[in-house]
Amino acid sequence: MHFSTVTRDMEAAAGAATSAAAEPEGPGASCAAAAKAPVKKNAKVAGVSVQLEMKALWDEFNQLGTEMIVTKAGRRMFPTFQVKLFGMDPMADYMLLMDFVPVDDKRYRYAFHSSSWLVAGKADPATPGRVHYHPDSPAKGAQWMKQIVSFDKLKLTNNLLDDNGHIILNSMHRYQPRFHVVYVDPRKDSEKYAEENFKTFVFEETRFTAVTAYQNHRITQLKIASNPFAKGFRDCDPEDWPRNHRPGALPLMSAFARSRNPVASPTQPSGTEKGLVTEGSGLQPGLLDVLLKPPSKKSESLRPPHCKDTR
Repeated sequence: MHFSTVTRDMEAAAGAATSAAAEPEGPGASCAAAAKAPVKKNAKVAGVSVQLEMKALWDEFNQLGTEMIVTKAGRRMFPTFQVKLFGMDPMADYMLLMDFVPVDDKRYRYAFHSSSWLVAGKADPATPGRVHYHPDSPAKGAQWMKQIVSFDKLKLTNNLLDDNGHIILNSMHRYQPRFHVVYVDPRKDSEKYAEENFKTFVFEETRFTAVTAYQNHRITQLKIASNPFAKGFRDCDPEDWPRNHRPGALPLMSAFARSRNPVASPTQPSGTEKGLVTEGSGLQPGLLDVLLKPPSKKSESLRPPHCKDTR
């Protein structure tokens, strides 16, 4: 199926979701809307389940209050959003995509004296709604299920005029990533079934505050300790670490980093575990009005940062 056909179906799905609300709201509101008018999902997606990879690391960050850097040029997320999929039709085509919705309508500031986030006022005007398609989309269910799916090409930016297809976010605002599985329906009138052909998953432990510089020094330490591309910082003398990001008397080394081994995926998803996977109602109203162009195949350098690089 051509990408244009899939895009048309996605727009139809967005239109169906938009009927529930006029303005973007948090995922909780979407779930409430779904409870009022449940949609019977297509059998191709109804049985799909998702396991979040590196959950232990996400939990560590979440306990501290996860922060994600946004830059004008675009910055990759760490931890990287990675999932393992189950229950797909091996021979059916699926698209995988992500969007990001505000957790609330507030703007935050970090109080260093109390090491906590405080409400600083009402949220800034909403950023342009965008989605990020996994670059392998569309692909057969068998391909998606045989390996861990990583959204390592996804980048976050605070540039409202970005033309690179990055996800645009407001700094000092809280966001919830959402993961969508879309069945590529081969029927000619597939737009009519768009709302039935996708399923949404929300992992609450992946929510974060967008920042232009890390505010909580413990988050900085955990990023350095856990990120393989921050090896330059770990190998340097602590005096060479970025100012205000030195371990000091409170060294913080994650269990994930100490083991240096990825958290193993279970053979079956433990979807009944509280907080692991929450199925949402669907695509956020209005967020698919502006669709991303297919990601560029051009590879990007992932040079480990120099120990004096303060990016």
